[in-house]
Amino acid sequence: MTMRKTVDVTIDAMIEDLRTLVEIESPSRDLDALSASAKTVAAVIESRLGGQAVLVESAAGPHVHWSAGGDPKVLILGHHDTVFPLGTLERRPFAVEGGHATGPGVFDMLGGLVQAVHGLAALDDLSGVEILVTADEEVGSHSSRALIEERALACGAVLVFEGAADGGALKTGRKGCGTFQVSVAGRASHAGLEPEAGINALIEASHQVLDIAALGRPGIGTTVTPTVASAGTLDNVVPAEATVVVDVRVEAAGEKERIESAFAALAPHLEGAKISVHGSVGRPPMPESASAGLFAIAQRLLPGLEGRSVGGGSDGNFTAALGVPTLDGLGAVGGGAHADHEYIVIEAMAERANLVAGLVRAIQHTSTVDAVA
Repeated sequence: MTMRKTVDVTIDAMIEDLRTLVEIESPSRDLDALSASAKTVAAVIESRLGGQAVLVESAAGPHVHWSAGGDPKVLILGHHDTVFPLGTLERRPFAVEGGHATGPGVFDMLGGLVQAVHGLAALDDLSGVEILVTADEEVGSHSSRALIEERALACGAVLVFEGAADGGALKTGRKGCGTFQVSVAGRASHAGLEPEAGINALIEASHQVLDIAALGRPGIGTTVTPTVASAGTLDNVVPAEATVVVDVRVEAAGEKERIESAFAALAPHLEGAKISVHGSVGRPPMPESASAGLFAIAQRLLPGLEGRSVGGGSDGNFTAALGVPTLDGLGAVGGGAHADHEYIVIEAMAERANLVAGLVRAIQHTSTVDAVA
């Protein structure tokens, strides 16, 4: 593979590439938009690193895979889908002002992708480096998980470029997370003439919400939060159907299995009501042990750098669950993920690009991450 010569990386060049990526909107599940976004991501990678990025087609849109060749050593992992619908850019265009860059997706996670690419561009030797930028992280990574796991196992170390935690801390641990939908089937009747002839799905759902909320164990990091509910059709009809959507986060060993078993065992309170449950804890926890070796390297490269375990999940949960050393939160320093005030701190971009360069160099020159740490 013919690689580019070492290039000078500047903040201006990073901002140029960030603007390019932000101005190609890429909402999850919009296949046309994601196709355009994937081509743009591939073009940015190729222009800075040389070689050829491959578009891996999937039902969720194209994933972008780039390899420098040689024995795989480290996987740079990110995603190009965002949570913002088409048209957000018109209302909230890319801007640079007051030391911040703003626009849809700058923090989650286009800024991180730019920093990763520019950090790699500062290295003379990229052998063993792979980049995987997926199209469906924001909606569960169902189409990309197998590819993520395959490349993580092949490489043996994973650097995830999701945005940093508060204050610029790296994400050294993550909770497992999942979504459950509990559906209640009752029986409709006239609410005035014969309410007793019905089976009130809303009342049953209310019982279920209390049962579900009681499953949480916040003392060991398990949160079970009913978030969305719906029931009924008309104000004079006993509701025949109801649904409850539940967000679940787990940290401790065995909690994934306990929660999934508890949801499967939910039983109706009203005679004749029926309960069905769909969902799981799809992202396993990322224990801090998975990041320990890589984080030790990062702290030597950037003294004073902090690490933090967080509640949100990422594709790093999958790679850590395989036993592959994984360090997350290496992306942009900023905040406001998924919100209108999303921003990144421009001053931190070069420092984080240098950090990825140092991490990759260290990984390249050892047989195992633990040996470096």
